[in-house]
Amino acid sequence: MPHPISAVVFDAYGTLFDVHSVTAECESCFPGAGSQFSQLWRVKQLQYTWLRSLMGRYCDFEALTRDAAKATAAALGFLLTERSLGRLMAAYDTLTPFPEVRQALAGLRGFRRAILSNGSPRMLGAVVRHAQMEELLDRVISVDEVRIFKPHPSVYSLACDAFDVPASQIAFVSSNFWDASGATSYGFRTFWINRTQSQPEELGYAPACIVGNLGELASALAAA
Repeated sequence: MPHPISAVVFDAYGTLFDVHSVTAECESCFPGAGSQFSQLWRVKQLQYTWLRSLMGRYCDFEALTRDAAKATAAALGFLLTERSLGRLMAAYDTLTPFPEVRQALAGLRGFRRAILSNGSPRMLGAVVRHAQMEELLDRVISVDEVRIFKPHPSVYSLACDAFDVPASQIAFVSSNFWDASGATSYGFRTFWINRTQSQPEELGYAPACIVGNLGELASALAAA
């Protein structure tokens, strides 16, 4: 019989917070191309986390996100001024939570709740404060502690250390399949938030449960 879940740990970007809520600021900087810029910026951001991890050349997520914005502008042939770059980066501090997030977190008061994210401590602190979610979380954990990005196993171990529980007692929640897969490989019970009905990747480690949004999480946890 599986161990009872004692903590629920969430990815931040794309899971709790909509990374594409920066699109309006992207559109303001690059009229007619806001969505295109936002989409490619996110792709570059993720690529750089994986590449820097493989290279063994860590830089924090804020610097990496800035570099990804510069690369995106260059790829699209746009001139990115320092003023525009500052506005784009500031938009990451005020990302919009998905509509169901606050109610979903509040409904999990029987569990310890945390964020485990690639984000830097400053970025995570800013976005959590902006969303007024401090009282809904027991911990906000950044990969900065181990200086490597997800899905490296040492990142997931931070959650076990934070709550002093084995992996089998942690439910990990992410909208990124590669993240859910990495967490499954580590030993967490994973819940993939598949808002867009995406096709699962073939990584060999499937999540324990798939739900359409965080509003379905409490019932899925009860059945786990």
